[in-house]
Amino acid sequence: MSKLVFIRHGQSEWNLKNLFTGWVDVNLSEQGEREAKEAGRKLKEAGIEFDQAYTSVLTRAIKTLHFALEESGQLWIPEEKSWRLNERHYGALQGKNKQAAAEKYGDEQVHIWRRSYDVLPPLLDANDEGSAANDRRYANLDPRIVPGGENLKVTLERVIPFWEDKIAPDLLAGKNVIVAAHGNSLRALTKYIEQISDEDIMNVEMATGQPVVYDLDDKLNIVKKEKL
Repeated sequence: MSKLVFIRHGQSEWNLKNLFTGWVDVNLSEQGEREAKEAGRKLKEAGIEFDQAYTSVLTRAIKTLHFALEESGQLWIPEEKSWRLNERHYGALQGKNKQAAAEKYGDEQVHIWRRSYDVLPPLLDANDEGSAANDRRYANLDPRIVPGGENLKVTLERVIPFWEDKIAPDLLAGKNVIVAAHGNSLRALTKYIEQISDEDIMNVEMATGQPVVYDLDDKLNIVKKEKL
């Protein structure tokens, strides 16, 4: 039986400021660092040992992984970063204050952009200075797949190949895997492995810095799920 652990990154500086973040690379806040370290302590207390770690290419997730692994005495394990585990791209909303956006567009519209499964936010033009197309960490990607905005459906579509190519094979090989990523990339994976409907996934929340532990059988069926 394999263990799979999800950790949403600790509070970021932009979480603290109530800004849409998405693919913008921001750091953890002081509280976020504490949350990540506390996650590591919980993992150590639970006696969970990992064989492989995965995270996104965004600082807040990478640091969360490192703090958690260091606190649990496992900073040495193999680690791989991938853009496919990035947060969903919030398009032209990135960098905007959430409350200000609600006042401009209406609470209902902003709620739809944030929580709906298949409605896209206003898109960010590829020529915009804030576009990920200008970030060298994505220089090796086909420019056509660098998003200008994503919903959860699109996020799921780009996360699943990583699940199929990397995470699932590790689990099938009997390895314990930790994934430190983001609210929506982890919601997408949660939807997939728990077979949650398009409607019900809207009500699923991922708390910052709280490890979610799955025990999986040899066919990747969920035997047990718990939050530490």
